[in-house]
Amino acid sequence: ILYPHFHYTSNKIMEPPSQNVKTTPLLSLGRFHISEEYGFLLPNPLKELPDHFRPWMEIANELPHLIETQQLQARVNKMPLLNCQFLQSYREQRLAHLVLSLMTMGYVWQKGETQPQEVLPRNLALPLVEVSRNLGLPPILVHSDLVLTNWTPRNPERPMEIGNLDIIVSFPGGESLRGFILVTVLVEKAAVPGIKALTQGVNAILQRSQNSLLQALQQLRLSIQDITRTLGQMHDYVDPDIFYAVIRIFLSGWKDNPAMPVGLIYEGVSTAPLQYSGGSAAQSSVLHAFDEFLGIRHSKESADFLHRMREYMPPSHKAFIEEIHSSPSLRDHILSSANVQLRTAYNQCVEALADLRSYHIAVVTKYLITAATKAKGRRPNHLPGPSQALEERGTGGTIVLSFLKSVRDKTLEAVLPQND
Repeated sequence: ILYPHFHYTSNKIMEPPSQNVKTTPLLSLGRFHISEEYGFLLPNPLKELPDHFRPWMEIANELPHLIETQQLQARVNKMPLLNCQFLQSYREQRLAHLVLSLMTMGYVWQKGETQPQEVLPRNLALPLVEVSRNLGLPPILVHSDLVLTNWTPRNPERPMEIGNLDIIVSFPGGESLRGFILVTVLVEKAAVPGIKALTQGVNAILQRSQNSLLQALQQLRLSIQDITRTLGQMHDYVDPDIFYAVIRIFLSGWKDNPAMPVGLIYEGVSTAPLQYSGGSAAQSSVLHAFDEFLGIRHSKESADFLHRMREYMPPSHKAFIEEIHSSPSLRDHILSSANVQLRTAYNQCVEALADLRSYHIAVVTKYLITAATKAKGRRPNHLPGPSQALEERGTGGTIVLSFLKSVRDKTLEAVLPQND
């Protein structure tokens, strides 16, 4: 159908010269540096930095060994202070942030949770903060480092599956760490059709195309179900005891963490300690985008935490989420249309998203709560155990299960009643 106010070109709404109508440009992924093929994942991440940065890469390539033998702090203390201006491209900066932030996690937590290092030396702190400012990211390990920038295909001709992928930089945790990172990479990949569907859905509302919107909602549901299936691979590749006792501490931050109550001093940057949250699945842009599109409203406490996590995303991904938020409301559109098929398709998306969140709760229960109980049972009382302070918290510092259950329950509240 042609509407009198608009005529269409392939990628944006044009207004006819005769009328001065303000129109909204269509939503596209490219504008936000989101890949049509890889979504929020960085396409073809680099594995090497220019030669000037060899001292960083030598340490990065030995991180698991240096941390396990408690030699990392001594090595970093002897590291030269390098000039970040020799980082040319965006992908070089992303690799530098991955390398420096992983080095930082190892440096702080090398001796375990009971003896964190409270000062980051200037030869690590200064370049980390400079690269972070250039990228608009905080100076700590984030999801965009550990996952989005930390994957590489063994054979680029073969499909993206766990056997054909490797991580670029590692820390202690062996095969379980590799599994944890790569399953999360595959979850991001499974979300790509959903991200494209959401873009199609936003544009379908702008263009008043019910058919295109229905198709988009059906595609979004399939993508969410695929994400849930993919997340299930955690059970095959990640040992809960290793995740709990070895991996988790290196994802822990210095905000809302009783093990580091005042934060971390970044030498040469600030004389006062700075506080940043640890890594969290809430730093993935995927569910933020789905929530905004589906119009899901979280409790104030959950919403505050989720909004804070957006500051830990690449700025263009955060801008994409905000763009969806400011687009015309899908819920209002469906409520004002009498289209039963649309309402059903919308509800199926919301239910699929709630199912994904319920499944995530089961995974977190196994890898955090049950593993913590087992670890307690195994250790003699006089020994300091892994992460007493982090027992009930996720690595992002939330009281994890109550947060996840609230987010799941608020998702279900978005289901629309069927008007029979």
